[in-house]
Amino acid sequence: MPGKGLAEHDFLYAGEAKERKVFMVRGGKAALIYDDPSGKGEISDAVRLSNGTILLAHQYAVKLVNADGKVLWNLDAPAGTEIHTAMPIGLDHVLFVQNGAPAMAKVVNIRTGEMQLEFELPVKNAKSTHGQFRHARLTADGRLLVAHMDMGKVCEYDAAGHELWTFAAPGVWGANPLENGNVLITSRSGVQEVNRAGEVVWSWSPTDAPELKMTSLQLAWRLPNGNTLVNSWVNSWSKPDPATPREAATQAAEFRPDKTVAWVLRSWSDPDLGPSTTIQALDEPTAPEAVSFGGIK
Repeated sequence: MPGKGLAEHDFLYAGEAKERKVFMVRGGKAALIYDDPSGKGEISDAVRLSNGTILLAHQYAVKLVNADGKVLWNLDAPAGTEIHTAMPIGLDHVLFVQNGAPAMAKVVNIRTGEMQLEFELPVKNAKSTHGQFRHARLTADGRLLVAHMDMGKVCEYDAAGHELWTFAAPGVWGANPLENGNVLITSRSGVQEVNRAGEVVWSWSPTDAPELKMTSLQLAWRLPNGNTLVNSWVNSWSKPDPATPREAATQAAEFRPDKTVAWVLRSWSDPDLGPSTTIQALDEPTAPEAVSFGGIK
């Protein structure tokens, strides 16, 4: 397979599976840094902050853990709701999207527990809590990009909940803002880089690399080298297809602008990283908390 296997990048790795585990991969070696023993929920989102702590959203809670897996802060999802995505604002605030009736975007001060900002998000079906949202991201200029799964679109909101921009994206799963102002949108059919005029300026589809067997795309990231990293999930609950064993599935792949493959990640044993929900490349110094929203920093 193209690339250097686990040694290609240093990265944080987490996935939705029967086991809720988070790995840190450095220098080609994987270390298990968190294993959720609760037996509930699925890890849908994870990000490492510049101080080494890790913010997790796992359906029924959002929490901050240290590099040893110790829980430093936890917020449980209220009954009848789910939390699948969370983003740090500075080191004292967390923005999360709460699926439910109503669905809400909220900012909490993790030191005091105070909810400092919240607004309602529209949904197609308030009763279908699980299918409303998976991923949302803050832009560098303090706006919130939300992937509306059940409405098949990506919307950008200000801190008052006003819709500022929208793009139709059936089957959307995630949206990441890019430094050039464009948005990298991941759906079941592929990845699209879209500008603010609604024009698709780059795209990738699993049909561009059918040999990789990427059938359930989750997120896409633009790396500092200009390549695009895409991950793909494997369902741990469904009966395996003998024609396509889990070990043949690609957990993540890196594509050059011309769509050729630069790196493929398949690590189903020694170590078994499990299915991939999210990956954060750590090759370059990053400070994902260096954003603001509604005056909160």
